[in-house]
Amino acid sequence: MIETKKALDIISIDGESLTLEHVVAVARQNARVRLHVTGKAKLVKSRGVVEKILAGHQVVYGVNTGFGKFSDVSVSLEDGNALQKNIIMSHACGIGEPLPREAVRAMMLLRANSLTKGYSGVRLEVVQLLLDMLNNGIHPVVPCKGSVGASGDLIPLAHIALAMMGLGEAEYHGRVAPPAEAFKQAKLCPVSLSAKEGLALINGTQYMGALGCLAVYDALELLKASAISAAMTFEALEGIPSAYDQRIHDVRPHGGQRSCALAMRRLLEGSDLMTRTRHKRVQDAYTLRCIPQVHGASQDSINYVQGVLETEINSATDNPLIFADTGDVISGGNFHGQPLALALDFLAMAVAELGSIAERRIERLVNPALSGLPPFLTRCGGLNSGMMILQYAAAALASENKVMAHPASVDSIPTSGNQEDHVSMGSIAARKAGTVIENVAWVIAGELLAASQALDFVTHSVGKGARVAHRLVRETVPHWNEDRVLYRDLHRVHRLLLSGSVTRKVEMEVGGLV
Repeated sequence: MIETKKALDIISIDGESLTLEHVVAVARQNARVRLHVTGKAKLVKSRGVVEKILAGHQVVYGVNTGFGKFSDVSVSLEDGNALQKNIIMSHACGIGEPLPREAVRAMMLLRANSLTKGYSGVRLEVVQLLLDMLNNGIHPVVPCKGSVGASGDLIPLAHIALAMMGLGEAEYHGRVAPPAEAFKQAKLCPVSLSAKEGLALINGTQYMGALGCLAVYDALELLKASAISAAMTFEALEGIPSAYDQRIHDVRPHGGQRSCALAMRRLLEGSDLMTRTRHKRVQDAYTLRCIPQVHGASQDSINYVQGVLETEINSATDNPLIFADTGDVISGGNFHGQPLALALDFLAMAVAELGSIAERRIERLVNPALSGLPPFLTRCGGLNSGMMILQYAAAALASENKVMAHPASVDSIPTSGNQEDHVSMGSIAARKAGTVIENVAWVIAGELLAASQALDFVTHSVGKGARVAHRLVRETVPHWNEDRVLYRDLHRVHRLLLSGSVTRKVEMEVGGLV
């Protein structure tokens, strides 16, 4: 959603050291990906254990048995490849609109990185094909719905594996077609899956992990933008800056709270409000006075979710897992998405609060009983409605976010004949978090627009942060002297926000905001 900073040229994966920035660079900026030499060695070693199992006719789940409820059904060596192909075809049962390209690219990267840890027993060429598809822009069409978050994101991952086999659909150079056509043009060959590989490709949390990584990145950017829009509103309403005094936050030393208070002090530096000895009020309303406490709590929450995700994207989430040093094959439940489901529900709540408090600040800006500014930020009220309806739109999104913030992770519907009798619904938590973030971006854009209009009426000198942001908005949309089509201005400011230029240029002036 939000444009990224300078791309990394190439990412080398080893299964251990992938970061949020790596994921975003590959997903959004098409950074190239290669296997690190240590990753190659782990893949070869792990596959050797599978080959030994096959040679010894040992019965091992996922290698030569059926899956889920069929785990007690042995499959002959001769039918082994058909078993792996069948699981992909039968599990590719996605529903809904295709995922955006960036989400599919992130999924492919995360799946490759997890396999590269060397606990899944797949051949080197399987992982290499995933990377070749990424590097050549061959993107499987993956429907957005169908995963219950355990036994992993089976359905969406099956659509990626299906394309690797030359089946299903893939997007290539802007056109959707059978992947075999894209492979031919890119001089690649589809894979014929062997023992363990079908299960390994779909047993994992890479759908919710991919959407979660992109969501966390965008949430961190929105946190900065919300500080900027809040500072603009603070200036327009002539707030009392003592609420951001470092001493207040040192005696309640939550990291996010202290960080957000510092950000507000940086944004307000140079404002006449910082040196006033007398203010219009004794205390400000909470939406101004408690910005560090509210934004800071969201920041701490987002940082927590980032930590969960960066652990997960460097984890082995397959089943069974192969421990090549001992030759042990152990069946467990690392595919279960509960750690991500809870975290992504938390993310939705944390970001929803940024939108909720911003909507209340918009109300204070447009309401003359609260602002001391012209009603609805227009000099000619009555004939003109000004920015009255901007608050309606923000209220609608804030209300929708309250529904979206209801946790998905508290639900579970058993699957696979009750063999999989508790599932995480983490994929739904991931999609909800993304929707909340999209909504909040619009609310913040609305505050930027309203606060810029309000700042046109103030007479005091504003701080560096508000001054830079105000100028950027005014370069995008002019002052409202009389009513015009409002959505056009809102959409322009929204595009400005998503471009990242507001936060970049403000941070160049005042320093880091997170």
